[in-house]
This record gives sequence, structure tokens and C-alpha cells, in this order.
Amino acid sequence: MVLFGGLLSITKISFLVFCVFLIAGLGYLLGRITIKGVSLGTAGVFIVALLFGAFLYNPLAEQLKVGDATYVVNALKIVENLGLILFVTSVGFIAGPNFFGDFKRNFKSYILIGLLIILIGGLSCYACTIFDIKIYGRDPKEAAAMLVGLLSGSLTSTPAFSAAKATVVGDSLEAIVAVGHGIAYLFGVVGVVLFVQLVPKFCKANMEEERAKLSEANPEVPSKLKGTELQFDSFGFCVFAIAAILGVIVGSFKFKNFSLTTTGGCLLVSLILGHFAKIGNVSITPAESTLKVFRELGLMLFLIGAGVAGGAEFVKYFEWVYFIYGIIMTMLPMIVGYIFARYVLKINLLNNLGSICGGMTSTPALGTLISTAGTEKVAGAYASTYPIALIAVVIVSQVLILMF
Repeated sequence: MVLFGGLLSITKISFLVFCVFLIAGLGYLLGRITIKGVSLGTAGVFIVALLFGAFLYNPLAEQLKVGDATYVVNALKIVENLGLILFVTSVGFIAGPNFFGDFKRNFKSYILIGLLIILIGGLSCYACTIFDIKIYGRDPKEAAAMLVGLLSGSLTSTPAFSAAKATVVGDSLEAIVAVGHGIAYLFGVVGVVLFVQLVPKFCKANMEEERAKLSEANPEVPSKLKGTELQFDSFGFCVFAIAAILGVIVGSFKFKNFSLTTTGGCLLVSLILGHFAKIGNVSITPAESTLKVFRELGLMLFLIGAGVAGGAEFVKYFEWVYFIYGIIMTMLPMIVGYIFARYVLKINLLNNLGSICGGMTSTPALGTLISTAGTEKVAGAYASTYPIALIAVVIVSQVLILMF
């Protein structure tokens, strides 16, 4: 971007940084707009990022070039993954002190919710695939590749997306999976974000009472820190960095086509470190203020990186019928999961919604739920359900591909 006859010149990496902060600023302004008590919150950043990707992706790609090749895809992946690591690691440390006790008390419920959500998502994907083949006469393998891509986008699940691409045969089918993922990703993010805000409104929930129920169901564990422990640094940056490094390593181990991914690895490591809090007289927990800042900063960067790339793909390949399939695969698992958790398992509202976020593997929705609920304790239900859903969605994606 060159203005005023070259007096102002923002190009290359500086242009990328400028765009990131521009999207963040406009996104938070959009997120503050409240209509009948409902706002997009941090998801406003995602909407602005999508619009940026839809209309200004090419100018950004032109700025990020080496010779004739653009590295815009890799640059956005760096922004997205850095944000994901910051957010998930923060959530793990925050949830860690109460996680194992909560999981022990409710592990059967969390397993059932996680499996049910993915099962309903898989069944709806199968039904939509059959419908697509019968009504539109599409090739079964191509239809399955598209619909499983839509499923991974509806659940905002990168592991499912990767597993589906690894299972199909041929570059053309891999490209179809990618197209489906890009089309469904928009509503996969926004749909879950709105769901966790609208359900308390429809239920006319009193948040003070719901927080009390959550505290009763998940009693606060006394801190293991006495305040006299040795610290690597006052903010806890060193400990946080160690957790992120170990998380990336753990998430990189592969068993055939399955891995925990960076998300699962960082979440697992930070949960363990957050649970133990210290080794001997050395603190292994970052400061609470650091975790809150990193959680919000990470979510913002993740939404920008994913949103800009997703906006470009969405405009390029959009078809209404596929978008409707994506809505079905997002909404149906949440509705069934919520009803099952409320009326069969008798789980309180906030644990229920936290489990929905985990079962849908939705990072943005957890950030919104924390703001809506006014407590970070909901992260415990998310962290308990997420690993179950992560494993299940990878298996379901591969099975659906192989069925056709």
C-alpha cells in the first residue's frame, strides 16, 4: 500500500501486520454491537476477517511474494497456529487445577456427550451424502469427499479435515474435501458462537444462579501455590513457552493417521502442568493475568488467520446447497447433544454448554461462552469433552469416506 506519492509505504510483512491489527480493531468494534442482548463478541473479528479474505485476499497475496510465488497461505497459517497455541495453552492452565477432579466426577457424561455429538454429525453427513447422490446424481466418491469436508468445516476440526484428505484417493478428491471444509467453516464458527449465547436467553437463565450451580457441581480446588515458590520470571512467560514447546512435540506424534495435533498436545500438557502447579518449590504456572491476556490474544490471532483464508475459499467455491448441508451438520449435533445433556444426564446449563463447545471442537465458542457465563470454570467441561470428540471425529471421517 503506497500513498501520497510514496511518502507512506506499507508493504510486505508490514502490510500483513497492518492488516492483522486493522481486522482486530474493526472486529472488536463489530463484536460490541448488541441486539436484544446478543453480540458476536470476539467472533466479530472472524466476520471482519472473512470479509477481508473475500474482498482483499489478492492484494495481500501480492504483497507477500518471493519472485512469482506468494507465501500468503503460510503467513496466515503462522498467525492462525500461533493464536491457537496461545489460546489452548492458556485454557489448559486455567482449567488444570479443577480438571481432573471434574473429569473424575463426570467422565461418563463427558464421554457420552462427545460421542453423541460426533455420531449425530456423522449420521447427518451420511444422510446428506445419500440425498446428494440420489437427487443431484453426483459421483458417490466425489459426493462423500465434499460432504466429509463439510463435516470437518461444520465442526471446525482440522484433524478431521486432515484425516479425510489422507483417506481419499487422488489430488482431485483432496481438493474437493478442502472446498467442503472452506464452505462449512463460516457457519461452523458463527453457529456455535451464537448457540452458546442464545440458549441461555431462550432458557431465561439467571447467570448468577447458573454460576452457583457450576461451582456446586465443580468445587473449587484450593491452590497448591503458597506464594513463596521460585519463579522463572514474574509473568510466567518461560513456563508458558515450555508448555507450548512440549505441547507441539506431543501433538506431533502420529499413530497411523491419527495425532493429537498441536491443539490436543498443548491442551494436554498445560492441563497437567496447571494441575500440579509446582515441582518442589518451583512454580510451573504462569500468572493469572498473563493467561487471560494470552487467551484473548490467541483467540483473536486464530480467528484472523482462519478467517482471512476461509473468506477467500468461501467466495471461490460457495454453493447454497452445500452451505445448507453445513448448517444441518452444525446445528443438529448441538441441539441433540444439548437436549440429551439437559434431560437425560441432568447436567447444569454451563457445564452443558461447555461440553457442547468441546464436542463441537469449537475454540471460538469457548471464548464466547467464558464471556457469556462470566466464569472460566466452563473451560473444564470443554477440556474434558474435547479429546473424546477429537478422536471420534477423525474415525468417523475416515469411515464415511471408505463407505463410498
